[in-house]
Amino acid sequence: MSVSLIPSVVSLPQSPFPPLAVGFMGLGTGYLIYGIQELFGYPARDDRVDFATGMWGIWMPGFMQFIAGVYLFLGLTLFGTFRTPALYMAALAFTSYGVHWFALGWNRLRGTDPRVNVGMTIAFLLISILGVIIFFKVGDAPVGGVFIGLVCVYAVDFFASLKPDLPKLGGLAERAVGFFRLGTGFWLMYLVFAVALNFILKYTLPL
Repeated sequence: MSVSLIPSVVSLPQSPFPPLAVGFMGLGTGYLIYGIQELFGYPARDDRVDFATGMWGIWMPGFMQFIAGVYLFLGLTLFGTFRTPALYMAALAFTSYGVHWFALGWNRLRGTDPRVNVGMTIAFLLISILGVIIFFKVGDAPVGGVFIGLVCVYAVDFFASLKPDLPKLGGLAERAVGFFRLGTGFWLMYLVFAVALNFILKYTLPL
């Protein structure tokens, strides 16, 4: 088969159902799990707790966001099922955050040194700012609000990563990370409801 014929062969009808709720559900669940532990210290961290939260981190915010991001990229670039330009930012974010949660979850269950995360927090602070710019520019304030929460998470996570060197500041920052994760996590759960109700029952919740 000629390579030039492949696009016409694999072209699919445009779909009105991007897998946004999958990514929102994954990140929201991860944030609620981690946020409770970080803000309230419950349950107290030990090897068993770190292993459990690490596994949740890999599978919920990690795998579910990664799947959503790859699905969106395939629909945008290969199959033509998605045409909305802002979904490119959603695909970039879901894929990036998903892979980074694979690392965060693994590091948590292995009990690694958090100071290595300093550079990561800078990179993900920047991509979060990019998300704020893009989604507010296209008029999608609810999703833009998620990225505001992410900006707050990574801004304070920079200092939380320094906890071994700055125990007092790092401890306060870790609790702040938990606070912002919980707030963002609950907002993500709203978006899961909004996507499902709007797509299935034709509600018109802000999204």
